[in-house]
Amino acid sequence: MTEPTPRILDGYRVVDCSIAMAGPFAAQRLGDLGADVVKVEPTAGEWQRFAAAGGAQGNRINVSFLSLNRNKRSLAVDLKSEAGKSIVRELVATADVFLQNYRPGVAARLGLDYETLRALNPSLVYVSMSGYGEDGPYRDRPGQDLLIQAMSGAMLSAGRAGEPPTPAGQYLADAVTASTAFEAVLAALLHRERTGEGQLVTVNMLDALTTLQMQELSVFTVGGVPQHRGEQPNAHVYIRAPYGVFATSDGYLALGFAELGPLGEVIGEPSFAGLDAEEHGWTHRDELYAKTAARLATDTTQHWLDALLAAGMWAGPVYGYEDLVADPQIIHNGTFVEYDHPTEGRVKTPGFPYRFHRTPATVERGAPLVGEHTREVLADLGFSEDAVDALLAEGAVAETTLSAVVTADSATP
Repeated sequence: MTEPTPRILDGYRVVDCSIAMAGPFAAQRLGDLGADVVKVEPTAGEWQRFAAAGGAQGNRINVSFLSLNRNKRSLAVDLKSEAGKSIVRELVATADVFLQNYRPGVAARLGLDYETLRALNPSLVYVSMSGYGEDGPYRDRPGQDLLIQAMSGAMLSAGRAGEPPTPAGQYLADAVTASTAFEAVLAALLHRERTGEGQLVTVNMLDALTTLQMQELSVFTVGGVPQHRGEQPNAHVYIRAPYGVFATSDGYLALGFAELGPLGEVIGEPSFAGLDAEEHGWTHRDELYAKTAARLATDTTQHWLDALLAAGMWAGPVYGYEDLVADPQIIHNGTFVEYDHPTEGRVKTPGFPYRFHRTPATVERGAPLVGEHTREVLADLGFSEDAVDALLAEGAVAETTLSAVVTADSATP
């Protein structure tokens, strides 16, 4: 029988002491590539277990926690107890990566700061995530997604002058920070493979979202072009018109970078004839947008998509989630994954943003119950059954046994 191909991070252990979205999402990415991710959470469970986005509850695990914590084992520990701290330090001694997004200063108070853990494990890659940075004037401010988006400057690159800026329709700062931390961990592990050195890696949400705007901010800092929103809802201040989302008679479509003469022919706007897109697209942005909007409102989305695409224009539909999930390209790509969860049933969630043809990412386990793997992880560290029972009795750790949950659920009328 052929041996299965090892996954990219098989054999690596990640201790995930993060909460909410950015940290857990980054750790989940590592688990998707095969790392043994041990989620260290309070004995009552991580905060995200009790705060579902959209109020989307589950049976035993709400959808927010479910979506950010697959491919992990849960170790429920009281970090306020000496026994709990000792367990985590033993775990760190066996780990390759330690990831936390505590408020600045908390890790040190818990004895889980970099200098303390490096003394236990010099080759450790220690990742500290924060809202604004480890120090500086905003060190103690709450690092929340909307607040970071607002500070990043990006909200004032779209929409109408005089109207409130519109935040992104996703938790953008959290997601970008998670991807940044994931990227940083892989780079630090590559450095360690070459040199044997562990190191401290710091990632903050404000820098992550700021550096994402590499092109836009360079247009401002190098090119000296200010942000200027017009009277029409152009989709970006640094892209020539017509560019944005337009209403049709039955919905919306997106249109970008159209040459004005050919566009005028398609939509029936004779004033576009002879206009140069690179000149007039900047100097007459509001006028071009308004005329395009008026023409597109006269017919259906499908009519205009057929006509614009046939003419080589860059146009596309504006989807809701129902449309996205059913899209044939999404289905072809296998963008969503489905698996069976012991308490939540059949689960369908976004899968993996990368493809490794020799070492594919997989879902090995769904999000765990609180302390579902406490006994298993402690056994890995050499604790006897009696020692684990004693820790459970004193409240230093907690566990939830899957068999007991399934039995309880089956007995519920």
